[in-house]
Amino acid sequence: MSRAAEIERVVPDLLAFLAQRMPAGRVMLINNSGFGAYGHFPEPNLEHQLEMLDLNVRGLVDFTAKLLPLLKARGGVIINVASTAAFQPTAFMATYGASKAFVLHWSLALNEELRGTGVSTLALCPGATATEFFRRAGLQQGSVADSLSMGCEDVVMAAYRALAAGRTQVVPGWKNKLSVFLVTKLSKPLAARLAAMVLSRFRLKKVKR
Repeated sequence: MSRAAEIERVVPDLLAFLAQRMPAGRVMLINNSGFGAYGHFPEPNLEHQLEMLDLNVRGLVDFTAKLLPLLKARGGVIINVASTAAFQPTAFMATYGASKAFVLHWSLALNEELRGTGVSTLALCPGATATEFFRRAGLQQGSVADSLSMGCEDVVMAAYRALAAGRTQVVPGWKNKLSVFLVTKLSKPLAARLAAMVLSRFRLKKVKR
């Protein structure tokens, strides 16, 4: 998904598969691929940062555009996985947070453009979730306390409930909702400073490369 040539190669096969195996019915496209990086930009290296943008942003836009004619023809929904990081500048994860801000705003804008087409979008904005995300970002497993993390199943169910309610954005979990509510009341510079203070604490949990 981070390589344009691979998306170009795979999409025709995917469309042919759907036409043969599932020729009718609404389509659900879930754009969930993504990764982060922790450290002072451009740590761990610039290539890693650029690949993150290719996957989190360009790949999502490219793949969605190529499947959009099918979605419009059959109806359906696009779920784009953003993050609570989308609501504030995230020092030490600057590129990641900015990429998720793009996903959130792009999803909401796209939903407005798609009104009346039979296709809608949902921006799913989870917080810390029990996946391999933190390890991939260069942090030790368990860097975020279990009490602050959600299970994958809970995040999925929150997305399904939001779809059933016709919502265009959902932040799963009351702790995440409270965090987003508070941070959006602050000025962006202050929110950035507070995020830096919180995220700087992870420096002792970095995986040595």
